[in-house]
Amino acid sequence: MKRADAAVLREVQKNARMATKAIDALSGKVYEDDFAMQLSRQAIHYAEIGNRAADKMLEGHVEPCRDNAIEDMMLIGGIHANTLFNTSTSHIAEMVIQGSNRGITQLCRALNANEEAGRYAVEMARELMAFEEKNIEHLKKYL
Repeated sequence: MKRADAAVLREVQKNARMATKAIDALSGKVYEDDFAMQLSRQAIHYAEIGNRAADKMLEGHVEPCRDNAIEDMMLIGGIHANTLFNTSTSHIAEMVIQGSNRGITQLCRALNANEEAGRYAVEMARELMAFEEKNIEHLKKYL
């Protein structure tokens, strides 16, 4: 596997993993059933994309991203701090939208830095970006 492919797939896996962890941290703070269902569906799809990226990296004999305890603590701590006084559906939807926007930005940066990445890695990144954009549109109704 080319270095550029591995870098893009690593970014896909990392973004999907962080999104899944963020949704898990937020799920206990969501009280609207429809919104909770939307977030659960998103988490499942993020996990599927992340797993496919990890599988492809393993196929190419590349080490997938491992969990980073410090990053996880910072993410979860930030979520808890940001929802300490406001757990409204609108606020949580805004937080998820902001996270999706950050994910899109990181994926664009990874694609631009690895222009020689192969078709599969680019398609995975574009699939995740399209999914993030679709999620943003779905979440706008909760603002």
